[in-house]
Parts: sequence; C-alpha cells; structure tokens
Amino acid sequence: MSIIEGLNKAFENKFRIGTMAILVVNDWVDFNTLKKLLDASDGNLASHLTALEKKEYIRLKKEFVGRKPRTSYQATELGKKEFQAHLNALEKLLKGF
Repeated sequence: MSIIEGLNKAFENKFRIGTMAILVVNDWVDFNTLKKLLDASDGNLASHLTALEKKEYIRLKKEFVGRKPRTSYQATELGKKEFQAHLNALEKLLKGF
C-alpha cells in the first residue's frame, strides 16, 4: 500500500483545493468572490473550475442580477465526498499512516 494512496489528482493544484475548501462550506459562491478569495486571474480560475466541473465535483448556474450576468458555483455531493476522501488521505499521510 502506497503512502499517497487516496490522494486525488484533481485536487493537487492550490486553486482547485482552495475552490473546494470554499465551496464545501458555502452553498453557492460567485466567480468574482472565488477570484478574490483565491487571488486568481480570470483565465486561470476559469480553467480550474472547468476541470472540476468536468469531474462533476462542482456545478454552475448562470443568472442575471439586474442587467449583469453572474456565474456561481456549488460543490456537488460527489465533489464533497471526493474532497473529504482527499483530506482524509492527506491527514493519514501527515500522521505517517
């Protein structure tokens, strides 16, 4: 058994792990809030959000607030489950299994 077993490659990037950490404790978070909290550029954050969406770890909704478009994100049940498993694997690794 490998000491890194259970780590999820989808969460290896700081923007992805940060995004999931924010989304698992909030219902919906809009793009600009994520961008500000993670200190990310539009393009960089968008690419990581797309990767998490393809894995079905997050979902998005698009709406208009007044006349301005707003895209918000939410962690899916699968995303929450996989993120918790990743955190458990990290904890196990840090404790020396």
